Amino acid sequence: MASEMQRYVTNEDDEEMDVKEEDDEDEDEDDEDKNGTMPAMAGFDGAHGSSSSNMFQHHQQYQEPPTPCGGSRRCRPLEEKERTKLRERQRRAITAKILAGLRRHGNYNLRVRADINDVIAALAREAGWVVLPDGTTFPSKSHSQVTGATGGTPTTMVTSSSSHIPTQHTPPASLKGTPSGFQNTANHSACQMKSVFIPTSSPYDSSSTARSQTSAMVADGQDTQNDPFLVGSGDSIDKQLGVINMKSELVDADGLVKQLRVLKSTNVDGVMVDCWWGIVEANAPQDYNWNGYKRLFQVVREHKLKIKVVMSFHECGGNIGDDVCIPLPHWVSEIGRSNPDIYFTDRAGRRNPECLSWGIDKERVLKGRTAVEVYFDYMRSFRVEFDEFFEDGIISMVEVGLGPCGELRYPSNPVKHGWRYPGVGEFQCYDQYLLKGLRKAAEARGHSFWARGPDNAGSYNSQPQETGFFCDGGDYDGYYGRFFLNWYSQVLVDHADRVLSLAKLAFDGTCIAAKLSGIHWWYKTSSHAAELTAGFYNPSNRDGYVAIAAMLKKHGAALNFKCAEMSMLEQAVDFSEALGDPEGLAWQVLNAAWDVSLPVCSENALLCHDRGGYNCLLEKAKLLNDPDGKHIFAFTYLRLGPLLIDGQNFMEFERFVKRMHGEAVLESTVVRESRQSSLCA
Repeated sequence: MASEMQRYVTNEDDEEMDVKEEDDEDEDEDDEDKNGTMPAMAGFDGAHGSSSSNMFQHHQQYQEPPTPCGGSRRCRPLEEKERTKLRERQRRAITAKILAGLRRHGNYNLRVRADINDVIAALAREAGWVVLPDGTTFPSKSHSQVTGATGGTPTTMVTSSSSHIPTQHTPPASLKGTPSGFQNTANHSACQMKSVFIPTSSPYDSSSTARSQTSAMVADGQDTQNDPFLVGSGDSIDKQLGVINMKSELVDADGLVKQLRVLKSTNVDGVMVDCWWGIVEANAPQDYNWNGYKRLFQVVREHKLKIKVVMSFHECGGNIGDDVCIPLPHWVSEIGRSNPDIYFTDRAGRRNPECLSWGIDKERVLKGRTAVEVYFDYMRSFRVEFDEFFEDGIISMVEVGLGPCGELRYPSNPVKHGWRYPGVGEFQCYDQYLLKGLRKAAEARGHSFWARGPDNAGSYNSQPQETGFFCDGGDYDGYYGRFFLNWYSQVLVDHADRVLSLAKLAFDGTCIAAKLSGIHWWYKTSSHAAELTAGFYNPSNRDGYVAIAAMLKKHGAALNFKCAEMSMLEQAVDFSEALGDPEGLAWQVLNAAWDVSLPVCSENALLCHDRGGYNCLLEKAKLLNDPDGKHIFAFTYLRLGPLLIDGQNFMEFERFVKRMHGEAVLESTVVRESRQSSLCA
């Protein structure tokens, strides 16, 4: 990672002197002047400042004498070529300074030899536009459809009921499939849903994540095993087609009906839907608009499909792959302008508006309400508004968003702030409210000077051995380090505890769930640095997931775990450089959940349409011949889109759903009867 860090501090002089003196550029200028006249450079030089234009002002009136070259081309004197090269050096020197300033002060992750096109592309992407590698630029779905379809796209889900409902990524999504019959962790057999979840299209960086998409659910009584899934930085979301716009209106109902019919033909059980806080309570506190979701749920019910609902309290559109933007409610953003400490903040003071800081869980800074009260009022409104769907069993599970991408973690690795895999990320505890809590904890411990974050933990893209805090034998395992990490991780657990206790109250009688991301890079180091910054106090000498499992058990909540499936799908991904171990992490988390009899759900992070990939998912869906019946209770398959329902891809998907339901499927010359398993999207 050292080489990558050097990019951010590249010597400006090197960039200034790295000028390509190519004849092609000179020839381009030749073509512009077909009459033998030197083009005026006022506009060009003027763009770089007055000093540049003054330096070459006398060139603007320069007229080249006729040459014997003939045709539309001419032979320019050597003197003019030298002037052209000088102008190019001046232009590149200015560009180099702009790039250096953006890297150092604007946190733009620009390559060392970037040019003005890279700057424009970065600014366009930050503004919500899509910029393709060839330079083609167009508004993203969320940008071009501000009043059109943004959220609410369904995803296909397959879930199977299991007499054993044992159990089990990150953000941001929409509709996903969910198991239907699950009531609580004590009554595992009550949950008998088949579901496959397949979302459709949306997503990007860290400030937002749009989901409201459809997913199909398929249920069958089955044992499923855990599935390690990649959850890089927060919600990895595939492109999804929004079906609910920012006015909370159902968009393209006919297209939705066609998709649901296709899903139903594969015998999936339901869909997963993200109910976006930024859409429903967009304009004013407690002014809820559920109209679009009502219509959507009615359409799903007409097709006799179940619904798994996600209470999405985060922003959509800021994570990798996002092309839909659903910000936090407008009135919350207004509060954030005058009080930016309501957002998570890093050591440099950069705010992350993807979700609210847990520091205001008990602070009445949201128009007289605390953040937890706002979440509870929203969930209670949903429960009252959709009472008939709960009573009829159409809504089978409610997943509660607990952080960025809806996952229980700190936003420690935001792409928008320059993070790139496999950086360790940064601690996010520098808003005034979390710092106040840290001061109280330090004073209670008798060491008031510990009321600070680590000052030697590196930056977003550091590697553990480059820092004094995360390196082997580093401060993370010293007295101060253990104090800080205990406090930092406990804030995460306490936040989930508060929100889930109210969710259990609001959705009494319905299974609730929480999503946990799998931060697998640097797992093979002693400090587990990336996990520490995300809030998981899980170094090599401590199990950081036991406390989370115990907290979920307390509320009878299911665990939705998504970790790196790339190795599972035999992708050409090398985890060795980052000393990652996605499967090792998956087993640790799953066993922590199974040890306390938690139901475990999961979902894939990467698109999969081939038989080999599906077979890997099937093998990971449950443990073969496990005497304790440990398995994944529900699996969500991502996602629904034109590619999935196209010819051979759809045939493979149908075959996959059948096998997830334990049906015998002809495979080459051998008929293999897969075990019953549960899938949920």
